[in-house]
Amino acid sequence: MSQTLINSNQTITITKEDILHQIKLSCQIPEIVEQIVTRKVISAAIEEAGIEVTTEELQKAANQMRAMSKLKDAQATWAWLKKYGLSLDDFEEIVYITLLSQKLTKHLFKDKVEPYFYEHQLDYAGAIIYEIVLDDEDEAIELFYEIQEGEISFSEAAKEYIQDRELRRKGGYRGKVNRTEMKPEVSAAVFAANPPAILKPIVTADGIYLVLVEEIVKPELDHKLQQKIMFDLFTEWLKQQTEKVQVVSHKIITT
Repeated sequence: MSQTLINSNQTITITKEDILHQIKLSCQIPEIVEQIVTRKVISAAIEEAGIEVTTEELQKAANQMRAMSKLKDAQATWAWLKKYGLSLDDFEEIVYITLLSQKLTKHLFKDKVEPYFYEHQLDYAGAIIYEIVLDDEDEAIELFYEIQEGEISFSEAAKEYIQDRELRRKGGYRGKVNRTEMKPEVSAAVFAANPPAILKPIVTADGIYLVLVEEIVKPELDHKLQQKIMFDLFTEWLKQQTEKVQVVSHKIITT
């Protein structure tokens, strides 16, 4: 395979060897090898599980992939394939592997989602919060008491002390933040609060957090969270499997 690029001054032919050499020079060989190992591990697990796909499932998955890539018609699809150096068979293989991976994920972890959720449901708890991060603890304490005594509102304080323009416009509103997205010191105080409540300044390595807790949101095992948990479990399983694999060095790495 080679690709010819033409500009106003010259014609440049790019070969497979050129592409491979550039991958090596870009130090991407370990990443590419990891992707190959991952694909082979998935393929072996799929074969062992006897997972298959129907023509209808494959067509539906292909349509979804085209929609996600905003390929509205045949012309757009062919242009996309050309851009990435893919054939139609390559595209079908991508769809096929993606679909099988999704089915493998369900096969391995669908029945483990609910037990995992109840065992780790605190990790999925969230809170609706507003926050201001300051550098000076004394200033944070003073501002805390001013807000608590009604001398200034949290929104007014946010507009005065927050540097980030968008967050300042929103009065420090962070929306729903999951426990795992918070710093441990902050999450401990937030989830011990009885909202609505403004918390005493929380000292962290990144600054002094002044947090207004509007609501504690209990986790619900909806479809979105089910998919996330399955994906997380599959990712961890895949990591463990690939770590067990011994890759035999190929000439591509040393030549």
